[in-house]
Amino acid sequence: MEKHALLRHKVDWADVRSRAFSQARGAQKTADTYGAIGSALHALGDGHSAFWEPDAAKERYGASAVSFDGLEGRSLKGGVGYISLPGVQGSQEAYDQYVRQGRSAVAKAGAAETCGWVVDLRSDTGGNMWPMLAVVGPILGDGEVGALEDADGNTSGWSIKDGSPYENGESRGWGDGQPFAKSAPPVAVLTGKRTGSAGEAVVVAFRGRPDTRSFGEQTYGVPTGNKGYHLSDGAVLSLTEVKDADRTGRAYDAPIPPDVEIVNDPRPVARDRDEVLQAAQNWLLKQAACRRP
Repeated sequence: MEKHALLRHKVDWADVRSRAFSQARGAQKTADTYGAIGSALHALGDGHSAFWEPDAAKERYGASAVSFDGLEGRSLKGGVGYISLPGVQGSQEAYDQYVRQGRSAVAKAGAAETCGWVVDLRSDTGGNMWPMLAVVGPILGDGEVGALEDADGNTSGWSIKDGSPYENGESRGWGDGQPFAKSAPPVAVLTGKRTGSAGEAVVVAFRGRPDTRSFGEQTYGVPTGNKGYHLSDGAVLSLTEVKDADRTGRAYDAPIPPDVEIVNDPRPVARDRDEVLQAAQNWLLKQAACRRP
């Protein structure tokens, strides 16, 4: 924690260490230290670091079968494509399945004919951002899209090449994404209070992109990256080490507000109306790429 935590320069480590060892005094087995580890993580104050005991860690990071409810693509009126991304966390197998299913959803939305895109991140609670970027890479377009920044200002760049994500020039896998017939389409990004962590990283990747506008509510507020440390008994220390930065160099460490704030009407009479999506569609249909002669 002292070497890698994002907020390490703001922590009194002598105090944290003293409290942790005091809390763990008399420990007879590994599990007896869990409380001290959790307290030390809480002392960091980043709101994102977490500790997973062995059973919880196995469930979270294991290779069990997964389904991605909400991962869908469809074509909207006026030639607008729609893709919705949920969060994804687990094994490499899960990430591969997510990318296959997500790219299929993009293709289903009519990638070859669409004039613009809605990227719905309102249910993207986080996990691993790289499979998400592999799905929306062709929509983002090739080039630098963001970076991770540590406590000392060191950065690790994200980019898209041939529709697929790269980190510091190294491919994150999954091969090339399906290219679009129309390059650089306008994009409406939908965000909400559940958009968190890796979901917020995708929001940041679209920040500063030309012909892009966000709609909805501010995000959850942890646009930061964690690294998992697997302990000897199967527990996992998930430590917040970096914050997200967009293509302009602006870093984020708090809830990200949308360009256009819209809160859906909670009344029963409005239950079937998605006002955020409607506003996004209306904006897209006014863009040059989607205007009909």
